[in-house]
Amino acid sequence: MADPCGKQIHREVQDYYGRELQKSEDLKTNACITSSRPLPKAVNDALECVHEEVVASLASHRYYGCGLSIPECLVSCRILDLGSGSGRDCYLLSQLVGEHGHVTGIDMTESQVKVAKKHIAYHMDKFGYQRPNVEFLQAYMENLRDAGLADESYDIVISNCVINLVPDKKAVLQEAYRVLKPGGEMYFSDIYTSQRLSDAVRKHRVLWGECLAGALYWRDLYSIAKEVGFSPPCLVTASPITIGNKELEGIIGDCRFASATFRMFKVPGNSWSGPGQVIYNGGIVGHEQELVFDANFTFKEGEVVDVDAEMAAILQTSRFSKEFLIRTSGPNAAAQQGCCHKGVKEKICDPFQLLEQLAAPDSTCHARGTCGPLGCC
Repeated sequence: MADPCGKQIHREVQDYYGRELQKSEDLKTNACITSSRPLPKAVNDALECVHEEVVASLASHRYYGCGLSIPECLVSCRILDLGSGSGRDCYLLSQLVGEHGHVTGIDMTESQVKVAKKHIAYHMDKFGYQRPNVEFLQAYMENLRDAGLADESYDIVISNCVINLVPDKKAVLQEAYRVLKPGGEMYFSDIYTSQRLSDAVRKHRVLWGECLAGALYWRDLYSIAKEVGFSPPCLVTASPITIGNKELEGIIGDCRFASATFRMFKVPGNSWSGPGQVIYNGGIVGHEQELVFDANFTFKEGEVVDVDAEMAAILQTSRFSKEFLIRTSGPNAAAQQGCCHKGVKEKICDPFQLLEQLAAPDSTCHARGTCGPLGCC
């Protein structure tokens, strides 16, 4: 159960999203709307098949949130979407996992779930599926047991700019970890801060609804992930956030915000054997020649890449295992170290550091490893 403060925040967020926000123009800041990015043809084609009422709800053809949370290698996967809203991303994913996959959408706002459920039959007919491969449930992401979600029942958990709306972040990650299968992935976009927020910000109703008051200090994500049992988060992409509201900027002060996508895995404990070398076989549709896994690792077809123990374990135990040839490194192999540790090469873990590098005159998107699965940030 949430504490009284948490219950109040839930009520206020539900009211904000269920009544005050009917379209993206109702937002008071720029925080929850990403800039336009080019999308792969497959994703654009899938979006074209989503019912106009689902797409229009809040988004109005603009991406409400931190960016599409869609990883690679999805065929036949079981996916859980936390904070699914009116179901746009679920219906997109429904096409990408195929008829033998399954997508579950969870949202706490009744009006949004109602819109999503309304169009299940329409989409299954549109996709040519014999039976539905999507479902929508009204529930809190901090307690997925109430929605009947079993342990180790999903391959992937995704979310797009919703964890910041929950007071208890650790509970969300614990539940995601519980429902993931061994080797499963949590792939999520959200808003992060450069420092911990003041009480004035954290108690501000509008800033909660605008995805800012509940934003997590980025270092705390790594601490919580470790406590829960996840592998260290892998930073995929980052984008700067502007507020665009002088009054609210005055309350926020000098804290900076960034939207960032991370991926982390439920790696079995006996899998951390050591660094290795991997060769990508080019088998993932849409990424045949190159797979940009995160801001630190890009895998080109047929190329040998040295990886640290963390990445070796991820690739060995996840759905990506069949896409790579993985072998143990020799005793003299130089491997990257984990986030924020000294080593041959320090990983980029800080989204604000990544943004600074992107802004550097000699920076190129590809060279910095910031081309995410759906294109460059």
